[in-house]
Amino acid sequence: MDVHGASLVAPPSPAPPPMLSIDTSRRVAASGESAADEPLSPISQMFNDLYIIAVVGLAAPINVEPARAGLEVTLVRHPRFSSIRVKDGGEPRWVRTTVNLDDHIIFPDLDAAAIAADPDKALEDYVSSLSTLPMDQSRPLWELHVLDFPTSEAASAVVFRLSHALGDGVSLISLLLACTRSAADPTALPAMPPPPPAYGGASPATLAAWWWALLYCVVLAWHTVVDVVRFVALAMGIVRDPRTVFTGVKGVEFRRKRFVSRGLSLDDVKHVKNALGCTVNDVLVGVTSAALSRYYFRKSDDHATRKGVCLRSLLMVNVRSTPGIQELAHMMESSKQNDVNWGNKIGQIILPFHIAMYDDPIEYVKIAKKIVNRKKHSLEVFFTHGIGKRVTKLLGVKVSGAIFQRMITNTTMPFSNMVGPVEQVEFYGHQVVYIAPSVCGHPSALTIQWQSYANTIRVVLAVDDAQFPDCHQLLDDFGESLKLIKDAASMT
Repeated sequence: MDVHGASLVAPPSPAPPPMLSIDTSRRVAASGESAADEPLSPISQMFNDLYIIAVVGLAAPINVEPARAGLEVTLVRHPRFSSIRVKDGGEPRWVRTTVNLDDHIIFPDLDAAAIAADPDKALEDYVSSLSTLPMDQSRPLWELHVLDFPTSEAASAVVFRLSHALGDGVSLISLLLACTRSAADPTALPAMPPPPPAYGGASPATLAAWWWALLYCVVLAWHTVVDVVRFVALAMGIVRDPRTVFTGVKGVEFRRKRFVSRGLSLDDVKHVKNALGCTVNDVLVGVTSAALSRYYFRKSDDHATRKGVCLRSLLMVNVRSTPGIQELAHMMESSKQNDVNWGNKIGQIILPFHIAMYDDPIEYVKIAKKIVNRKKHSLEVFFTHGIGKRVTKLLGVKVSGAIFQRMITNTTMPFSNMVGPVEQVEFYGHQVVYIAPSVCGHPSALTIQWQSYANTIRVVLAVDDAQFPDCHQLLDDFGESLKLIKDAASMT
């Protein structure tokens, strides 16, 4: 399979075997670090073949030296980003080593004519080529690709490629944000939105309040049982999503992915939120459902099912409080793990998406609000996390990994929404224009990611390159769906 594209040369990184046996004592001694090592968590072992790819658009050409100096005192000092994954006959573990930045900062040799002809496509093609390139396992599992040419949205771009074994997506994106600084005050970390208020209120003080609390617990328990049963049924293949235009072919996890994204107005999303009395997440789920519906009915002539198709997404959720960027910045400053809880500690939620054509676009958000509210009244994510840990402990990583793969295969797509800074930030002196993270290596033809940044909310799609030649049209559907929903909300 040609993974480089017709006009691009792949980055100069050889592809070693998937796992190398390394003389850890020599590597650790050379680094001057402690010989203490840390075992890979079961989830990290399962995510061995998954990669997070994050494109960061910059407002100016790249000045390499300040960026190198910044990486030396931040990311390179993070314990996980300065460790190699080792397996010498026992359990896989992380071992600290010396980081040579020249191994991790990559300047690809691109076709100048292709860049001049269509710089947006040149960037897109190069990032797509990374989805099928293996990563050198003898080094810490991260790379920074420098693409120093202007596109329609930015003067330059850098692309982070990280092994998902390093941590869950929320933690890794938080860590990258901890490497940035406020554009208004380069000495300050970026301002993040306040966390949502804790669910619940004061302790019941009356008999009626106690009855309502008891009823709430009964409903919570019932919803949890129903969700866990459905989850197990999906994992066992008893139920699965119908095949649609979004369903991937067998072996889709090994096929080249294309990453496309578009920035939409966060103010428009908040306008809908305020008009309908819901949350930003409700609006994003509704817009996603509307966009997928537009694409589905344009691609298929089956109008008999205009109100009857329900697809499921797999939503990965962090089950422990995510360390803030202040704590992550301190971790990098001290070069120690400290008391920051790091790693992959996630559960799953099955989130339905209804594919239908409604006369009133607001209906998509109303249905999304009902679905999201229902999921809030369930402990599904904690039970699925516990099930994954128990299965891995009893049956091993291969079995739990196979179950995880089946879960993704039996649903239609992964979906996530991550919160970014509420202000403009700088990446080692370079103002950031946009942040577009995604993931590849899993058996899905379509992955949908929302990422907020300042006054923009960006939808990022990772699609099977061959199956979605019209992926930009699907992006148009997201923009048009938000516009229609906003216009309808303005009339309420």
